[in-house]
This record gives sequence, C-alpha cells and structure tokens, in this order.
Amino acid sequence: MIQTVAAAMIWLLVVCLLLGFRRRRDHSVLTAAITIAVALTLNIDQVYLGFDAVLGGRDFVDLLSNISMVVGIYFLSTAIIRAAKPDETVERRDTAGLVLLATVIVCLAASFSAVVTEGSSTRFMVDYGGQWPAALYSSIQFVYIGYVVSVTGVTCFRFRGDMLRPYFRMAFTSIGVGCTFAVLLVLLVLAMDVLHLHGRLDAMRAISPIYDAAVVAAMTFLCVGLAIPPVARRILRRKQSATEAELVSDLTKIWENTTKKRQNVRLVRDTEMISHQDHAQRLHRMLVEVQDALLVEPGLGSSLDIHDLNVLNAAENYLAGPIVRQVAVRRRKGNRRYDG
Repeated sequence: MIQTVAAAMIWLLVVCLLLGFRRRRDHSVLTAAITIAVALTLNIDQVYLGFDAVLGGRDFVDLLSNISMVVGIYFLSTAIIRAAKPDETVERRDTAGLVLLATVIVCLAASFSAVVTEGSSTRFMVDYGGQWPAALYSSIQFVYIGYVVSVTGVTCFRFRGDMLRPYFRMAFTSIGVGCTFAVLLVLLVLAMDVLHLHGRLDAMRAISPIYDAAVVAAMTFLCVGLAIPPVARRILRRKQSATEAELVSDLTKIWENTTKKRQNVRLVRDTEMISHQDHAQRLHRMLVEVQDALLVEPGLGSSLDIHDLNVLNAAENYLAGPIVRQVAVRRRKGNRRYDG
C-alpha cells in the first residue's frame, strides 16, 4: 500500500511538471521525477510480479527498481543544486557525481548477484535481508541516497533566501524538509538491515511503521516543493495575461488617437494585427508608439485627460516594475533563481 501511495504522489508531480514542459529549457527535474516514479511503480506488487515473470522470476525487477531510484535521485539532486547555485562549480562536480553513480550501480549489481533467492518476492529485504549480500545491497543504495539528499537538503536551506520569488523560497524550504525526512528514512533502513542480520525481527517490525510514515512525509514534502514552481508560474501567467489584456484594451484608444497621423511609422498598423500578438508585446509596442508620438508632437499631450495619463502611467509601471525589481534584487543577492 505504501508503495502505491508513493508512486501516485510522484506521478501527480510528473503531471504538474508537464504543464510547463514547452516553456522550460531544462527538463532535468521532469526526467528525474519520471525515473523515480518508474522505480516506485515497479515496487507495486502486481506490477512487480508481472514484470519479474517476464524476466524469468529471479527478482531482477528489484534491481531495476533500485537502479532507477538512484539514477532518479542523482538527476533530481543535480537539477536542484544547479538551480540554487548556477555557476561552473556545479558543472565540474557532475563528472565526479556520474562516476560515483556508476560505481554505486556496479556495486548494486554485484551484491544483488550474490543474494540467494527462491523466485519472485514482493518483500525482497524481508525475505532475504538476513543474508549479508542482501544487507550490503540495501546499504549501498541507501547510503548513496542518504549522501545525495543530505547535500541537496543543506543546499536548499542554505540558498532558499536567495531566491527571487516567494514561491521559490517556499519550494526550497519544502524540498529541504523532504530531504530531512529522507535522511531519517535512510537511517531507519540501515537500522532495520542491521537488526535483520542479527535476527532481531521483532525490533525490525517495530521500526516498520516509523519507516512507512517517513516515506510518506519525505515524498509529500519533496513532491509539494517540486510542484510549487510550475503551478505558481501557471497561476501568475494567467493573472499577468489578464492584466496585460486589460491594459491593452485601455491603451488602444489612446494609441489610435495619438498615432493616427503617423501611419507610416507604426510598428503595428491596426488593431487586427495587434490581436495576433502576445499581450505583453502588444502593450510594449503600443506604449512605445504613443511615447514616440508625444515626443515628436508635444501638442498631442493636451488631448489626454487624467484617465489617459493614468492608463499610460499604469502601463509604464507594469512593464518597468518586474525589470527594476529583478535588477535590484540581483545586485543585492547575485543572479540566483530557480526555474524548477
């Protein structure tokens, strides 16, 4: 049941990330989310047994699932750290990170091959965790995951205050909390591995409910944190589009009155052509033409009433505001941002 819940949560995250697929240049988070979702889906009993039967009923699906998980965690961590620290040091660390990831995958395969199994098992570590190779197999995976999420969590908490937008700061905080629960999860798994090796099955079962809670908590905070940026951006774009449409509508009459004598220099010659352009682009071009017309013919200013001047002022403030704010913030904090 816990695997089904975790898989459903991460697939919901994938859907959220797909909303802004065309607008984003970097799809590392989406790739990582899909990889982790596949890993969790393979651990659902019915899916596991179906795929493992195709592969000969030797629990190869467990190995594939764990490899997918560490690969997904690596790419997720890399994407988050790159977003927090967009500098060359992150790119340089990718080589070492890939070497470590490849080493972990090789070690997982080697330790798995030494485990003595008896056919498909949907409870791989429960059934075989008493064997040293199985304990090593589990420990390799979770020590690696623990290391990666620890670095990621520390990075999120360290740089969350440098994000330009509040929802980015919320996202990094949520991801950092999720990483904290993930570290707790790793410690619980390692403890259960040791207890299983020493035959302390009762103690291992006592820890199991805490493990389940840690899984849900880690997945919840991580998924929420990763989903906040694309969802928030989508909401903001809709609000901005509505504001821009309203400003364009208010500015159109002023634009027509002030530029009607300057048809030959209009960038946009009529309202039909305007309607085919992006609202922000339309607003900018119309405002520039109005300002140019007023500059060339100062007498046109007398035809503008208070309402017209307020519209021009609102359009200028809207177009200049985001740029001015971003420049000011970047001068104070550096050019850090999170695209998610």
